[in-house]
Amino acid sequence: MSDTVVMVLFALIGAVLGSFLNVAILRWPAEESVVRPRSRCPGCGSAIAWYDNVPVLSWLILRGRCRSCSRRISVQYPVIELTVALTWLGMALWQGPGLEAVRGSLLFTILLGIAVIDARHRVIPDQLSLGGALVAVALAAWPGGFPLVGALVGGVVAYGLMWLVKLGGEALLRKPALGVGDIHMMAMVGAFLGLPGGLLTVLLGSVLGLAIGVPLAGLRGDLKALGTYLPLGTFLALGAAVTYVWGDALLAWYLQVAMPA
Repeated sequence: MSDTVVMVLFALIGAVLGSFLNVAILRWPAEESVVRPRSRCPGCGSAIAWYDNVPVLSWLILRGRCRSCSRRISVQYPVIELTVALTWLGMALWQGPGLEAVRGSLLFTILLGIAVIDARHRVIPDQLSLGGALVAVALAAWPGGFPLVGALVGGVVAYGLMWLVKLGGEALLRKPALGVGDIHMMAMVGAFLGLPGGLLTVLLGSVLGLAIGVPLAGLRGDLKALGTYLPLGTFLALGAAVTYVWGDALLAWYLQVAMPA
C-alpha cells in the first residue's frame, strides 16, 4: 500500500471519528445514547439520510442547511470533522503511519471532545475520560508502543494525586474544589502521557486557566465567581496537547534551569 493511500486512510478515519465526536458532543452531556435514535434535524425532525451525513462534504453540498426544511446546520459539524481529519493526517505525517500516530490521534480526538463539552456544559463525560484511559492502556499493551508500566503508573498516580488535591482543597477552603470529571480526565492523560506528562499537563492547564479565566472574570466584574468562568477540563486539554508535542523539550529545559550542571 503506497504512503499516499495510507495518509488518505488516516484522514478518512479522522473525518469519520470527527462525525462521531459531533454526536458525542451533542448527546453525552445530556446522558443520551450515541446509537439511538438516528441523527435527525432539530427543526423538522426528519431522519438524516446516510448521503447527507458524509463528513464535511454533505454540509458543503447542502450549503449548511437541512434538505427537508432548510434550517441552518451549525458550522460546528464540518469544523470538528475537518479538524479531526487534519489531526489524523498531521499525526501520520509527523510520527509516520504507525501505532504512535494512532495513539496520538486518538488522544487529540478525545481532548478535543473534552475541551468543547467542558467549555459548553462544565462537564466531562466518563465515556471520554475513563473510556480514554482504557484505550490508552490497551494501546500501551501493544508491543513496541508506549510502555504499559508507564501508562498504568501515570494513570493511577495522576488519579490519586488529583483526589488528594480535591480533598485537601475542600478541607482548606471549606467548599467544593475540583470536579470529579477533571480527576477522571487526568487518569486518562496520565495513561497516555505517563506521570511526568500528567504533572506537566496540570501545571500548563492551571497556568492557561488562570491566564484566561482571571481576566475574563475581571471583565465581568466578579473575581469571586472565577470558578464559574473556568472550565478546567478545557485548559487541561490544551495543556495535554502542548505536553504531547513539546513536553520532552519543556521538561528538559526545566531540569536544565532547576539543576544546572
